[in-house]
Amino acid sequence: MRYVKWTFFTIIAVLLFSFFHYTLPQHDIVRIVGTENRRIDFGENSFFWASPDVGTAAGTNRDVRFINAEKANGKIIVYRNEDTGWGWPPYFKLDSSNLQAEAQALISNDKANPIWASITHYGWRNEFFTIYPNAVSVKVVDGPDVRIIPWFNILFLIVLSGVLFLLWRMWAQFRERTIDPTLESIGDTIDELDETADSVWARFKAWLATWTGKPRR
Repeated sequence: MRYVKWTFFTIIAVLLFSFFHYTLPQHDIVRIVGTENRRIDFGENSFFWASPDVGTAAGTNRDVRFINAEKANGKIIVYRNEDTGWGWPPYFKLDSSNLQAEAQALISNDKANPIWASITHYGWRNEFFTIYPNAVSVKVVDGPDVRIIPWFNILFLIVLSGVLFLLWRMWAQFRERTIDPTLESIGDTIDELDETADSVWARFKAWLATWTGKPRR
């Protein structure tokens, strides 16, 4: 039973970590090497694509903006650039067209004199499932060694931890004041019923003994 409980908690922890790792903003320092639009036919991975731009009809395929970039270590990464609108995750991104123009203005094909940019995004890049992170914003930085402190993530996780701790304390107090006394009362009642049943059974057997000629005890 103990292993089942810890397996359950481990699965819940992994799911929560994956959810927040996908949803919370991340920052990459890259050199933008190009932008493009592609016609995408959505299939089994449609869950990992955002909704169409606000005011655009939904369909099984549409044009999607992409930002192609290269990290300082030479690794290529591709971002999609889609509105999130009023849906999930709640970035309320409505300016994907403007972001595409900003990215185009920062294209840096000269490796000797690169322009480094910080792209804020959410999501994952998975080549097997054709999943791309969604770029949220872009800004110029001084170089590839610039460190972006994720203040929003830190504050969010602190607040979330505080809320979870508060809920846990409320549940512990509710259990201590309500559930535990109720369970103890039920246990006492069951014990009393057992004693009563034993007493009744003993009297019943004594009554039966009078019919068999055995003396009562």
